[in-house]
Amino acid sequence: MTTPERRQQVTIISTWRESPLAVKTLLAGVFVNRLSGFLNIFLVLYLTSKGHSAEAAALALGAYGAGAMVGVLIGGSLTARMGTRNTTIVSMAGSSLLIASLLYLDGYALVLVAVALAGLMGQMFRPASAVLLSQLTRDDRQVMVFAMSRFGLNLGAMAAPLIGFGLYNLDEQRYDLLFLGEALIALVFAVVAWATLPARDEQDPEAASAGTGRHGGYLAVLRDRRYVVFLVSTLAHTAVYGQYLSTLPLDVETSGLEIFWYTMAVSLNGFVVIAFELLTTKLTQNWPFRVTIGLGFALMGVGIAVYALPLTPAVIVIGTLVWSLGEIVGGPAIFAYPAVIAPAQLKSHYLGGFHFVFGLGSAIGPVAGGWLLVRLGHGVWLPLAAVSLAATLLVLTAIRDPRGPGQDPAGSDDPGGPEAVDAGTAAEAEAPPARRS
Repeated sequence: MTTPERRQQVTIISTWRESPLAVKTLLAGVFVNRLSGFLNIFLVLYLTSKGHSAEAAALALGAYGAGAMVGVLIGGSLTARMGTRNTTIVSMAGSSLLIASLLYLDGYALVLVAVALAGLMGQMFRPASAVLLSQLTRDDRQVMVFAMSRFGLNLGAMAAPLIGFGLYNLDEQRYDLLFLGEALIALVFAVVAWATLPARDEQDPEAASAGTGRHGGYLAVLRDRRYVVFLVSTLAHTAVYGQYLSTLPLDVETSGLEIFWYTMAVSLNGFVVIAFELLTTKLTQNWPFRVTIGLGFALMGVGIAVYALPLTPAVIVIGTLVWSLGEIVGGPAIFAYPAVIAPAQLKSHYLGGFHFVFGLGSAIGPVAGGWLLVRLGHGVWLPLAAVSLAATLLVLTAIRDPRGPGQDPAGSDDPGGPEAVDAGTAAEAEAPPARRS
């Protein structure tokens, strides 16, 4: 077990420096792939420029999102069967081919299928990368390494539209350079993954077969009742989180405020997360999961409740600051938690389930928020805050912290946990992987 003295030495720089090459490859890959993620940003504009209607373009964007949600579930299963390296290679090579093909497909039906498959293939990488990050990272650095992964995602997401716009203009306002560039980067990453990530045969074959057998997979995840409660609360939390991108701008416009204050809120959130999340994680990484995740959920609810006050610039800024603080406190722990508490042979399925509900919440949140806004007007924020409060109370009943003395990382202390975890597997889960730094 990691001693308190050892834990105090964990920093951002030491985590990066002491991580194996595979972890550095994945962290860099997460950033570069998000940085070059032009398809979902420019897809609507590309399709309308080809003469398709706005409705057809919006449907294609929805197909991309649906494919992405299915992709993380498939990625979780493929990681258990094929290994993280093979899943990553298939994901990146497949998405590369599909993205490039969009430039040469004419019929809308073919484009729709290719877009959906591109979303599916591209997101298969998510659970695979999370599994390997967790497997190859020391126990006391799990939260920090996931914070670093989130940092890459957020930084890449912030820069991608600007870089994409630059490439669009460089290509004389065409999309060839955008999509071919994204396809090439995905293909290069597939080659780098083949060269640097550990092979499938380094996994324990007994653990792999346990995770994919008749009693394994996502059915075993559903038998872990406390984890299912965590997923449900995460779904509600994510749906509320997405309101700042959908309901807030509509409410700002309806209230007669300048749209500048909405753009200020979005920029403020991005700045706070990118500038302070890693630094905050240095302080919070060894806090109990119940504290960090519960606090993150609660601050989201408080920030949303602030929006319920008569809408002024000060209300928008204060509410955004409050829930942004919740994001930087709870975000890394929320993403690390499934990997930390999952049984070794089900880690990819736990992570696949988590990324699925995260994507589902992001998809249904704007729809639900818009529906409530039409009926309640500015009063929409109090019901949303109530949902966030319920999610907070729910997640507090679900969280178990495996990092305390005498607790099993696989969560076998929970009577509702997966029945597939036997004593030998639990003991194996407690032992640090041979490749950890």
